Amino acid sequence: MVKVYEPEFKKQIAQLHLQGESISSISKQYGVSKASINAWTKKYREECSDKNSNAEYSLNKEIALLKHQLAEKEKEILFLKKAAAFFSKEIM
Repeated sequence: MVKVYEPEFKKQIAQLHLQGESISSISKQYGVSKASINAWTKKYREECSDKNSNAEYSLNKEIALLKHQLAEKEKEILFLKKAAAFFSKEIM
């Protein structure tokens, strides 16, 4: 049985992938095949370039980059907290 998805849903899934979410996690979370996600993402990219509105695509790339940078900063903060806790135990 073929499942039919709304165009807006497809666009949201493609945007999630372009923002850095892995295909596997999207597939598991929304119950969509990996091939469908790839196809929708490809179509979404083509639509963005066909409309000469690369602005939305650029924004998605920037969002993905910022999410990656945020994740790195959160890791650094966690490391520094652990280091501070370790060194405070050493001093006492």
